[in-house]
Amino acid sequence: MKRLFAVALGILTAIGGFVDIGDLVTNAVVGSRYGMGLAWVVVAGIVGICVYADMAGRVAAVSGRATFEIIRERLGPRTGLANLGASFLINLLTLTAEIGGIALALQLAAGVGPGMWIPVALFAVWIVIWRTKFSIMENVAGMLGLCLVVFAVAVFLLHPDWGTLAAQATRPWAAAGPDLSYWYYAVALFGAAMTPYEVFFFSSGAVEEGWKPRDLVTERMNVFIGFPLGGTLSLAIAACAAVVLLPQAIEVTSLSQLVLPIAQAGGQLALAFVIVGILAATFGAALETTLSSGYTLAQFFGWSWGKFRRPREAARFHLSMIVCLLVGGGVLATGVDPVMVTEVSVVFSAVALPLTYFPILVVANDPEYMGDKVNGRVRNALAVVFLVVILVAALAAIPLMIATGMGS
Repeated sequence: MKRLFAVALGILTAIGGFVDIGDLVTNAVVGSRYGMGLAWVVVAGIVGICVYADMAGRVAAVSGRATFEIIRERLGPRTGLANLGASFLINLLTLTAEIGGIALALQLAAGVGPGMWIPVALFAVWIVIWRTKFSIMENVAGMLGLCLVVFAVAVFLLHPDWGTLAAQATRPWAAAGPDLSYWYYAVALFGAAMTPYEVFFFSSGAVEEGWKPRDLVTERMNVFIGFPLGGTLSLAIAACAAVVLLPQAIEVTSLSQLVLPIAQAGGQLALAFVIVGILAATFGAALETTLSSGYTLAQFFGWSWGKFRRPREAARFHLSMIVCLLVGGGVLATGVDPVMVTEVSVVFSAVALPLTYFPILVVANDPEYMGDKVNGRVRNALAVVFLVVILVAALAAIPLMIATGMGS
């Protein structure tokens, strides 16, 4: 049992990052359009986020410093401030999407419009961050998020043509064709898989839990169990959409369409499980993004931070999170579509990714910080390959979004 809870941080990070509202929507949209033709992007995202999070977690465990403490030290105040500005704005946009995701999940459960649930979502996120211990928060949200395993179960209950799914996954060029939207969604999926807040939260959580070099085994368990689990669930979401929605030419524009395959496969019981899972995943992601907003600001400016401190001992940290929640709620109160906010957030996540990935890669190779725990040759080779992939995705994201009208 102790080892199970040792990976709770990784499960929460993966469920709240790999299967947040961005992944739920993007994987369902992709599955309903291209079947499993973009499964290769999810696989690449699994490997990429494992490489990234492993470096960030190892740096935090060995050096005792979280991501933005390192960025300020390595890049200096001016360059680091530009990095902070871009990363913080993307995180705030993602937080807005996650609050909207909670409201949409509550709408599924109660049938009342999402606008009514936004204040409830904001209050619930705030009270959990204000009053709940970090260990309880990660354990409860992460474990409830495992209800999303119902997507994987549903794939089998739907009795798909496995040969067709395999052909779609292994022959992606057949789905791509001359359509630029395919590449737009490839970048969006990659951005959804490697959202920067996952690593902000993971490395800060390592400091919150007091990880030391002796905890590197726990760090690897978190990374190499949690993130592949989240990636597997992402593939299951796409597969469900490919089996049920693609043949009927139903494009996903709401969560009610996303859960149609679950209702068809397992009826009301499965639907109840998936609603709990979606609510837990979006709520966990909202906790992560809210905390990440406070973490980035507090770490960069040298404020006291962390849930291991009482709110009055880290007043600016907690105040910044309250402000971020109010800003996100204010944006949603204008009536903007949370699904649209989600689609924009995953694309801009791809744009911002190099800003935090590169400094972590540099520090992971610095003996002054890491001693003998620097990257080995294999880790470095993978890290450099993904640095190139990340740069290509970041450069292509905005042109593809404009050229395709956000994939329409």
